[in-house]
Amino acid sequence: MNILVTLNSGYVRPLCVMLRSLIKCNPCTHFEIYAVNKSLSETDFSYIRSKVPDDSYNLHNIKIDDSMLKNAPVTDRYPHEMYYRIFAAKFLPDCVDRILYLDPDLVILKPLDKLYNTNLGDNYFAAASHVGKPLQKINEIRLQMDSKGPYINSGVMLMNIALLRREQNLDEVFSYIEKNRHILFLPDQDIISAVYCDKIMTIDPYIYNMTEKMLLSVKSIKNDVDFEWVQQNSAIVHYCGRNKPWNDNYIGSLDCFYKLYSSDIN
Repeated sequence: MNILVTLNSGYVRPLCVMLRSLIKCNPCTHFEIYAVNKSLSETDFSYIRSKVPDDSYNLHNIKIDDSMLKNAPVTDRYPHEMYYRIFAAKFLPDCVDRILYLDPDLVILKPLDKLYNTNLGDNYFAAASHVGKPLQKINEIRLQMDSKGPYINSGVMLMNIALLRREQNLDEVFSYIEKNRHILFLPDQDIISAVYCDKIMTIDPYIYNMTEKMLLSVKSIKNDVDFEWVQQNSAIVHYCGRNKPWNDNYIGSLDCFYKLYSSDIN
């Protein structure tokens, strides 16, 4: 199974937790982990291997020059590294035809083979949406989206690398960034949702991109979706936003999954 991660040194420790959970919950799977970055050191990679000492994976250091992104909007929460997933087909070796992108700030609870083997057809991405109809409509207007396309969360994405390699037009992406940089709120997923709205397959967010906010909101509607439901059904828990389980001020109940794999990571 090919796995893509993009990160800077600030997310090395969460990445170790994610990889531990990935390996633990997929015991019969070998992983090729591609870490696309511009600044990770050999010390960072040695640290990862020391905290995730397992022969079921290979860790590849894909170092890139992101000068092409010099004009792309960034913030302290959304650095240049977030754009790398959009252009992954340009950086990954030719032997990779599909890859599962996973944010470092998530934990795997169940096997991912069903997701990984999804038939993508002529879609570039398979991803979940976290927004309801009102916010979907707002995003369609804000980003000038095709109304038929979903607004996705880019933290978990199955990517059709073979097709992207053949068809992706980088100029189209850069042109969109240049024209809309002032309205990009969550830049990478804004861009993917807008530029590729007709090339995205949706997956179940409660299974493959569960969050604390989603759990809180759905509990007010469905009493049967609770913490126990997440334990039994969700394959991925995503700690997106500012509410991170490695911070003392975490709010919610899903941080227990992170703590399960992080006890000796400092």
